[in-house]
Amino acid sequence: MKPVITLFAILLFTIVQAQENINLKNGYAAEGYDVVAYFNNEAIKGDKNITYTYKNVMYSFSSNENLEAFKKNPEMYIPQYGGYCAYAIAVNNEKVSINPKSFQILDDKLYLFYDSWGVNTLEKWIDEGPEELLKQANSNWNNLLKKEN
Repeated sequence: MKPVITLFAILLFTIVQAQENINLKNGYAAEGYDVVAYFNNEAIKGDKNITYTYKNVMYSFSSNENLEAFKKNPEMYIPQYGGYCAYAIAVNNEKVSINPKSFQILDDKLYLFYDSWGVNTLEKWIDEGPEELLKQANSNWNNLLKKEN
């Protein structure tokens, strides 16, 4: 019985650790917004009755069509940097919550941004140049993941 308990504890720890790298505000990735809809240039709140769990993370969708699209290719739709603010990852090397209505699709990838209290990091991202910021964000994200593991 002890090996089963040990295996369960290891599995639970792995799940919890993986979820720490995902912004799960409101219990869902992208704060419950439909990650497929972003690729149609729409920020739409998902329906709590249309959900799917992928890699222990819950996603919500605005339609069954979007759910099916996600199931066919989930990696395409998953927000970059765990759904944290791409600009904050690049510039501050910090995980910062997002405004799910502030997003950009760049090279078929979803980036989310902070937008509150007069600070719109998507505007800063665009003004300062996504190409350079992406390089820094990728490096910082990899380093953050290494530190936490």
